Amino acid sequence: MNGVVDFSLESLPPLREVVARHGLAAKKSLGQNFLFDLNLTRRIARAASPATAELIVEIGPGPGGLTRALLAEGARKIIAIERDERCLSALAEIAERADGRLQVVEGDALDIDLRALAGAARPARICANLPYNVATALLTRWIETDPWPPWFDRLVLMFQREVAERIVATPLQRAAYGRLAVLCNWRCETRILFDISPAAFTPPPKVTSSLVELVPRAAPLPCDGKLLSEATQAAFGQRRKMLRQSMKSLAAGDAADLLARAGLDPTSRAEEIDIAGFAALARALAEIRF
Repeated sequence: MNGVVDFSLESLPPLREVVARHGLAAKKSLGQNFLFDLNLTRRIARAASPATAELIVEIGPGPGGLTRALLAEGARKIIAIERDERCLSALAEIAERADGRLQVVEGDALDIDLRALAGAARPARICANLPYNVATALLTRWIETDPWPPWFDRLVLMFQREVAERIVATPLQRAAYGRLAVLCNWRCETRILFDISPAAFTPPPKVTSSLVELVPRAAPLPCDGKLLSEATQAAFGQRRKMLRQSMKSLAAGDAADLLARAGLDPTSRAEEIDIAGFAALARALAEIRF
């Protein structure tokens, strides 16, 4: 396998034993839910195809269940970002057996410049069982990154099922369709790969989880990302109102002109507008402002 030293999960003690020895009870304040099922972590790792990436970035590895699986599936290099210092010794044990393929970085992923950390490695790929309390914030940051195409070639991420549905939604799924869906699908092709039962986690969350894949589009519909974000915020912030009302705050009161430029029906509501419509709205907003 391209000269990579084989990494065997059997070379490490069982994950439950590691967690008990290091006193790694999952913390609710950190959004932690640990995966101990080796078959499941290997399935997640295979979905990320780690052997085809120059670099895997993992956020919140905890005691390293998914980290082990990524290495076993052939990851050439992993940078694991972990803010919980209690987990560092457990991750160090994995790194000792990984022949230089695992780099552990202590810190909060929200505060770290991952592009700079990844360096010139291409293609980089993000794979993570994201802490639920920061999952959406991290995803939004990655989607809004510039320049585009980004420094990563794929995101394979776990979310609560409700969030996953919001990521992949279209106007046909009005209840789930919103700002997150527009931003994600403007720049990426998205799909839910499979669901994961609460029983697979320790402690078990109250909701089902889903693994989501986001693949960056080489050429998203042309528009300014910041204006698109602003337009979706205004539209979905008042989603029960017609656009002629919700757009007033963006157009200095002249929503009719803005919507006419975008070719949108002023009596439509946000959940009826597809991504092309929102991109047109962002371009129209640029026209009247600049």
